[in-house]
Amino acid sequence: MSRDLTFSVEEYKRRCDAVRKLMAERRLDCLIFDEPEMMSWLSGYTVSENLWRACIVPASSEPFLLVRKLDMPPARQRTWMDNIVGFGDWDHPLAVLASTFRESGSVPARIGAEFQSNSFTIHRLQALRKLLPDTEFFDLERSGWDLRRCKSPEEIAHMSRAGSLLDAAFDATVKEVASGKSQRDIAAAAAAAYYRLGFDDGFVGPLNVGSGWDSLHGFLAERPLVDGDIVHIELLPRLRFYTVRIMRSVIVGRATEEQRAAAQALIALQDRQIAALRPGAIAADVDRIVRDGVVAAGLRETYDNITGYTLGTAPLVSQHTSDLYRCFTPRADWAIEEGMVFHMYTSAAGLAVSESVVVTSSGGKRLTSIPRKIFETRPK
Repeated sequence: MSRDLTFSVEEYKRRCDAVRKLMAERRLDCLIFDEPEMMSWLSGYTVSENLWRACIVPASSEPFLLVRKLDMPPARQRTWMDNIVGFGDWDHPLAVLASTFRESGSVPARIGAEFQSNSFTIHRLQALRKLLPDTEFFDLERSGWDLRRCKSPEEIAHMSRAGSLLDAAFDATVKEVASGKSQRDIAAAAAAAYYRLGFDDGFVGPLNVGSGWDSLHGFLAERPLVDGDIVHIELLPRLRFYTVRIMRSVIVGRATEEQRAAAQALIALQDRQIAALRPGAIAADVDRIVRDGVVAAGLRETYDNITGYTLGTAPLVSQHTSDLYRCFTPRADWAIEEGMVFHMYTSAAGLAVSESVVVTSSGGKRLTSIPRKIFETRPK
């Protein structure tokens, strides 16, 4: 089977080198990554956790994947790694991992893992300690995730391509909005566009009708759309495990003057925020532009949610639909760096607008070209 890699082998080896540098800094002999985000970032492949699986990086030998034998063929197709260890469905994957270490002739004395991983449970940690009694285990404290905070040129090119495809997906979606249509009709148009354009799957993202800032994560309503409805469209497509995102509001019929004014105010504030995404800027200062600005404009009494968060790897199989490792909040004391990519979003008066943005030396750059406006099914 020929390989179908998302990035060059050199790119994956660069990531592996960064992991090995982390390993040396923490004096570890081996790292276990069992979160889909880290697995796909390092190896190019990940899969759901029907049974435990992981990407293993020893200090003194080549990295390898530990997966079900059933999953070995697709893993070979997408990973650059030559070594894939498979286990039968009735085998204990942790026991197979311990046996693999022993068969290599080098059982790691110090192993690091992300203790915050939903996969690396207390039960599994205790089981590994019994299987490897002479090994110590250490928490990576999200340092593996920190390695992904800035995107490489290959990653930015990949996400830019995804942004161009998202333009077409949004166009197909917004055309479906009309009085008498159902929210499911709109979601179906988005899902069909995802598959047609080459995205990973048909998971659309939040799509609902609401009138408040906190209506973004509602459910599909069964009633048909009527004039005056505000349709919230948030598209979250994935391209080879990477995501770009967009939020826009569509008025069924025509927008009121108040809605147009609110949309213009939100967009103007977010334009300032995106321009402020310069290397060296402090995230809390960037956050304040929208947070304080929206309240000062009288669009919301309080602003109780974040104004942006990290974009990058986002496999469907993860429990995390969004990467909240880096968030824009009043307490965010971290600095903006060139190559970071964020989903910047804001909402008020039932309206929402967002962008996928990459940080350049001169400020934020949008990854899509979707018009920054309130959409209407019967504009003036």
